[in-house]
Amino acid sequence: MRPLATRLNVLSGEGALSVFARAKELERQGRSIIHLELGEPDFHAAPSVVTALKAAIDAGHDRYCQVPGIPALREELCAYLKRTRNLDVTPGDIVVSPGAKTALFNALMAIVDPGDEVLYPDPGFPGYPSIPQGFGGVVVPYKLDASRQMQPDADEIARLITPRTKAIITCSPNNPTGTVYTDMVQRRIAELAVEHDLYVLSDEIYSRISFKGEYQSMRSYPGMAERTLVIDGFSKSFAMTGWRLGYTVAPSHLIPALDLIAINSYTCVAEFTQYAAIAALRDVENQTDRMAAEFRHRRDVFTTALNQIPGFHCEPCDGAFYAWVNITGTGISAEEVCRLMLEEAGVAGIPGKAFGEAGRDFVRFSFVSAPAKLEEAAARIQKISVAWQAVAAR
Repeated sequence: MRPLATRLNVLSGEGALSVFARAKELERQGRSIIHLELGEPDFHAAPSVVTALKAAIDAGHDRYCQVPGIPALREELCAYLKRTRNLDVTPGDIVVSPGAKTALFNALMAIVDPGDEVLYPDPGFPGYPSIPQGFGGVVVPYKLDASRQMQPDADEIARLITPRTKAIITCSPNNPTGTVYTDMVQRRIAELAVEHDLYVLSDEIYSRISFKGEYQSMRSYPGMAERTLVIDGFSKSFAMTGWRLGYTVAPSHLIPALDLIAINSYTCVAEFTQYAAIAALRDVENQTDRMAAEFRHRRDVFTTALNQIPGFHCEPCDGAFYAWVNITGTGISAEEVCRLMLEEAGVAGIPGKAFGEAGRDFVRFSFVSAPAKLEEAAARIQKISVAWQAVAAR
């Protein structure tokens, strides 16, 4: 057989999904597993969203529809973005996609040529380096370091920019660290983007799960509306992971390119889910704010419990729903810590290196489970921590 495309050689998988597969295998063997590996809220879509979905299907909204999304949804998104982020956008600035990951993929496909450099946060979502490399891009990490409370170093970013730099990826709140970028950091990144004529891909999928005051979008800074692509979706803020709904807010000159990519791939997003998404954005049950408050409570419970485990150190995150745990005190690698936790304690977490080299001394947990289950997970880890306490004592 002829070989497959060489671009597959530079694509990477996701560590969370690998751990999830092993955890499910252990469950099939009868093991009790506490799943803290996937970023999937344990809530479900609000009742009004499910009702709207059923009504849309009953009304026959199961046909081909407009490529960038139905007008009613794009109009509702404009109102939502104004209400929650104070962004002024028009329906023509928005392209709906089957998931935020597809939105990210298509945005990078639209702007990255072979040899173009893309700056991305390390640690960060695994797709940030993987996707641009698939298009022949060159990826350049900028570090999120504990010495700076996991904030980007704008001076480092400035040093990394070259004539080949095309785009900067930002993510606030960040996956996996839970860091909410400060106004000072974002403002400086925006200034650099304007100065060097760069695109910024602002991953705002966790924007509504922020514990640190009013959210500031990268698009809101001077000169950024014409160069920022906001990537967002319904999986996290509305607990609609399996619905596969995302969207891009882009400068007007990029919209035809995103439409063209959609035409050549998925054609359009399922019409009935788009009608349901309108109900999600209106959120008559106030579910998003209630979820965010519950995640803040879970963060406090879980962080306290984790910091009682020998060798673990965890700072409370400012957003998203991830505990980013420094495990250097265990004396063993993050991979070995995760193996012991899963195989011996039945707790699934992700080695930090799955999110980049800068995460090698960390483990990521999703605190998406009920507080009692989080406390049980910490108790299980506490019991098997003797395995690394013995190593640390040598």
